[in-house]
Amino acid sequence: MFEPTAEESLIRDFVRQVARKCGRDYWLAKAREGAFTEELWQELAAGGYLGMMIPREYGGGGLGMQQMAALLEEMSRQGIPLLILVVSNVMDALLIARHGSPEMKERYLPPLARGQTKFCFALTEPTSGSNSFRITTLARRDGDTYLLRGQKMFITGVDVADYLLVVARTVPYDQVKDKREGLSLFIVDRRAAGVEAQAQDIRILLPEKQFALFFDDVRVPRQNLVGEEGKASRYLFDALNPERISAGAVAVGLGHLVLEKAVAYAKERVVFDRPIGGHQGLQHPLAIAKTNLELAALMTRYAAWLFDRDEDAAPSANMAKFAAAEAATEACDLAVEVHGGSGFTGDMDIITLWPLIRMLRTVPVSREMILNYIGEHVLGLPRSY
Repeated sequence: MFEPTAEESLIRDFVRQVARKCGRDYWLAKAREGAFTEELWQELAAGGYLGMMIPREYGGGGLGMQQMAALLEEMSRQGIPLLILVVSNVMDALLIARHGSPEMKERYLPPLARGQTKFCFALTEPTSGSNSFRITTLARRDGDTYLLRGQKMFITGVDVADYLLVVARTVPYDQVKDKREGLSLFIVDRRAAGVEAQAQDIRILLPEKQFALFFDDVRVPRQNLVGEEGKASRYLFDALNPERISAGAVAVGLGHLVLEKAVAYAKERVVFDRPIGGHQGLQHPLAIAKTNLELAALMTRYAAWLFDRDEDAAPSANMAKFAAAEAATEACDLAVEVHGGSGFTGDMDIITLWPLIRMLRTVPVSREMILNYIGEHVLGLPRSY
């Protein structure tokens, strides 16, 4: 479990090679243009890495969350993270592979693995926030179709996606005895009549944009229902736990990136006739940041290992996301401090990373909700909210 597998070593080597062609400068240029990193996406597709978690019979690699976490961590460490990779080729691919019909798998998984199509994941709504059971987007039966009406927000990559994986209620919240019932999952063509997308003003440097989505009686064929009607809450953690593990991997990688910048600068920056890294006032915080990142990396790996064994990964996935986001934020703040005034310049490329790293403390699930989960489900304390 602790030793990197041969596959993981190959994955990291591959990412480093790709970063020589489509590296940090390329990623930054695309992010500043507001353009998708298509060349990087195609490099991943050509290497077979977009289909890593898709079963072999559908053109994928049949690998697990451990290998995907290695890919995401190394991409972030090289400064080229892609959030849509988590959404499309981890969360959505897993949900379709585990709960889709045979026809659905045949239709959607092979082009996902080849990089020919992309998916979004549409769950969050403006009025429900973290209380996903209270979503109001409704899909009502109309013959052989559903009519989808409602609103979503903070949806990644709608402009480059071909399909949306939408969580909607087929029974309104106030009509169910159990809040977990009545949720359903649908594949929706992004170009379908009645789908409207509006870009949101998110001030984070990323090549992927965030969107608000509006559904105005969008007609969805019944065969686009993933799994059973009203049972989606049972499926969601097949995506949400990997999402937390993925966030942990991304945070660990970004944390290492900024920490490496801080260490390099602390070695070369001379003040009062000696390198600033020789002062314990900097050396000790850097050592603590390194320790916390390595601890977070271990928890992320453990959560991925549990998920791949079909064991309960929820506690460790939540802890991994929490620990990694905290450690990465600590490392980034320290990296700015080590660089002094230079840390606020674009040339050092640290302050450019701060909003993204800080975002990981809040999304895909806030640190407070994670602590609520640990308190209730791990420690057995009374529900606090």
